[in-house]
Amino acid sequence: MSRARQTLLMKSTVRRRRELAAGGTSDLFDLVQNGSATLVADALAGLPEQRRREIGVELTAWFKERNRSTWWTAGSGTALAVAVVGCLPSAAQAAAILARNSVNPDGERAAALLAGVAEERGITWLGDLAHRLAAKVNQQTWVERWRFVAALLRAEGVAPPTDDRFVELWLGAVELPDRRRPGPPAPLVDRLRSDPFLAAMLPRLFEVDGLGSRMMFDEVATAWEERDRHVLPTALARLAAEGVVDRTMLIDGSLGRLLRGDRAAALRAFTTLLHELTPTTAEVAARATDYLRLLTDAPAPVATMAQKALRDLPDLEVEAVLDASREVLLRPDKTLVRAQLAWLDRLARQHRDRAVEVAEVIGVALGHPAVELRDRASTLAARHGHDPAAVGTGPAVTRPRGDDLPPPAPPAPAPDPITDVDELAEEVAALLGTPSHGAPLDRILDGLVRLTTTEGPRVHAALAPVVDRRHWSWGNEHRYDPLCLCEVLVDLLLTAGSTEQPRRRSRWAALLAAVRRTDRTPSAPELATTDPRVPPPHRLLRARLAEIGAHVDEPGQPGLLAAPTSANGLLDPLALVERLAAWGDRTPWYWDLTQALLRLPVDADDAVANKAAALGTPAGERLAAWLRGGGLPQPVMRATTVTRRPRKAGYDWEFDQLVQERILVELRPPDGYDDRYGLLTADPAPIGIEYSGWVKMWPSILPGHRGVVAAYTLPSVAGAADMDQRDGAVVLPLLAESSGTGGVALDLALAYGLGARHGADRVAALDALLGLAGAGQFDAGGAGEQLGRLFARQLVKLTRVVEPLRDAALAGAPLTVWRLVAAALPVVLAAPRPPRGLPDLLTLATETATATGVRIEVPGLGEVAGQGGSSRLVTEARRLHRALTAA
Repeated sequence: MSRARQTLLMKSTVRRRRELAAGGTSDLFDLVQNGSATLVADALAGLPEQRRREIGVELTAWFKERNRSTWWTAGSGTALAVAVVGCLPSAAQAAAILARNSVNPDGERAAALLAGVAEERGITWLGDLAHRLAAKVNQQTWVERWRFVAALLRAEGVAPPTDDRFVELWLGAVELPDRRRPGPPAPLVDRLRSDPFLAAMLPRLFEVDGLGSRMMFDEVATAWEERDRHVLPTALARLAAEGVVDRTMLIDGSLGRLLRGDRAAALRAFTTLLHELTPTTAEVAARATDYLRLLTDAPAPVATMAQKALRDLPDLEVEAVLDASREVLLRPDKTLVRAQLAWLDRLARQHRDRAVEVAEVIGVALGHPAVELRDRASTLAARHGHDPAAVGTGPAVTRPRGDDLPPPAPPAPAPDPITDVDELAEEVAALLGTPSHGAPLDRILDGLVRLTTTEGPRVHAALAPVVDRRHWSWGNEHRYDPLCLCEVLVDLLLTAGSTEQPRRRSRWAALLAAVRRTDRTPSAPELATTDPRVPPPHRLLRARLAEIGAHVDEPGQPGLLAAPTSANGLLDPLALVERLAAWGDRTPWYWDLTQALLRLPVDADDAVANKAAALGTPAGERLAAWLRGGGLPQPVMRATTVTRRPRKAGYDWEFDQLVQERILVELRPPDGYDDRYGLLTADPAPIGIEYSGWVKMWPSILPGHRGVVAAYTLPSVAGAADMDQRDGAVVLPLLAESSGTGGVALDLALAYGLGARHGADRVAALDALLGLAGAGQFDAGGAGEQLGRLFARQLVKLTRVVEPLRDAALAGAPLTVWRLVAAALPVVLAAPRPPRGLPDLLTLATETATATGVRIEVPGLGEVAGQGGSSRLVTEARRLHRALTAA
């Protein structure tokens, strides 16, 4: 820096000090806002304590004015921290500002500046401040903010806390080195070696649930293709070899974590760490009991690791192996069971005097559901002197049997209406306090309408702070999501009881007018939209929200006509008649009544229609005509193949992420039906349109039209299978709780759901399948045909489907599964290239056919079974063919 520049800065600093001493603070606050932390420290240097405290009062008030609208970045956050430590009188008051998650000082730089300011001022509570800030770390804290807290703890020599969140953030900082520091980051092993928190944090890595899934990160030195894989376990093993960390602690910690269990992805880090440590034979022998527990109880990857370690022990007790084997041989993991059988075979040959005893244990595998494992166990047991037939081992079916599923429970009644402002506030807080996910809104909307009629100001006073504290995902409309209602719903909640109601009502009235087409034609339904990506059920929901916004606070509102009487969205016709009677001669809201009609069951009797007509009102006549006309009819459905759009000119990253084709459903109204709202007219959505969790609201919009909703949700469900998206199939259990014909749309939805990438989606599909099967409403043949088409065209991975189908069979639906698989096999067997996993599907077919004793002809099976060779595909086809043709 030039001498002239230094002179100018010195003069500016002196001027600011004089201004601060004289009572002015505007320049200081400008420096804070601009992130000039060093200049803030210089300006405060030498000020008397009394003047500092006066500035502190003004600083606190100034910060509060800006807190809700300002994000304090590394620059401005550091300058604010310097001003706070330089002016506020105590650690408690300083923490009240610096503990805010919106304040993010610049790590070590900020800590060094604060240490200098504290020393110049002569305060000793910086360590107390560090402790207070560390105690305020929570789920909303970012890694960059944690770096500041950690740097302050290190600078003041304060021991770090070891709560779960602090440990998580430490791990995040280990994974992502501070890129604001000059030069390339040091290798992870070197950073760990010099980390003063390592000794405190390391034991906690084995104790915090779910943390293992974050421990498998890679380290990129120069290029992503040359990255070092699972670098943390490797680095810990290296530090153990150097004596920096305790090897015994790492081994025992890993085993302890594996014994306590966690998600499979979270346990992988600890099996990798054990692999990197490579425990010696002596170390494994000393912990043989733990390894045996893992072999019998842990997830398959962990059990496999334990199995390999135990097999290498020379002196492991035979009795311990046999006891563990009795449980292992009945596990569903075929690779694990196959390896256990090989181990027992070797054990029988090594201990001839106990061969028969070992063979009897091998016979336990004759109860395994996998046919090939039963065959292998039978061969090994006979080889070592045990005859399974002599003791009648193995299942025997004397007569055909069907499913054994409990009957479905009737739909649960809807919760009682909300009649108290405090309860309404609690429900809204529960809704807005979590990420927006499409939770049912009807009860909240009904309570809002009821309560604002008489207690509008109180409702607004109760909801305003709740809305203000909402989860960040409710902050605005997400333009990438055509279904997002966050902004609309939040505005509606703030409209209720507001003093700005006249201005807001005009806005809602304009929105309401925009969603209804008054000059409708058969090709232009009454429900209008400016975004063609929004399906008609969601358009109806938007129209209802606009209508409520336009009419909320009107006196004498008894609640919503469309509020369901059942948890699945259905509305009792008699309840609707009573609600219309309460309206008297007043005209009900148009979209509210429309939604109420769509929620009525299709089998209402004429007596209800007569009661509605007897009301003598236009609304009563509309209800009576709806009931007598049978309500909304079932549409005509047609499965059709949709291909991805053409590639755009230039770089088109999105194109390569799209699946090439997808089978969806086209909807058309029956001949002669006027589809007034466009609900029964829909072309398949283009590939690439993603629907969020709001789709979970659609089953309650059309609770008696399961197939219609299935057609609209099908792009979301299919995306869970062919594009590996999350939560696309969670709507399926809601469809199972609805009523009405499912048709090809439901068949395809279940087929795609069973092939979803993520376990939660497959479980949802399994729950829906079992619920429908228990109610006698599942078309196993139709779903199987669609599943076969998806397999044959490589649109769904067959390997994902076998597990939920086997679970369905074990849960009491073996006949349903057998019929589904039998319907899927013909087209799969005829495919030019057999899909991966087909032998497993044939095995499942054999298991369910044998368990039920029901013979179903499978076209094409005999041809595959008659092929030469001994491939697993041909072997399993022969086994199924024998089971179906045996006398």
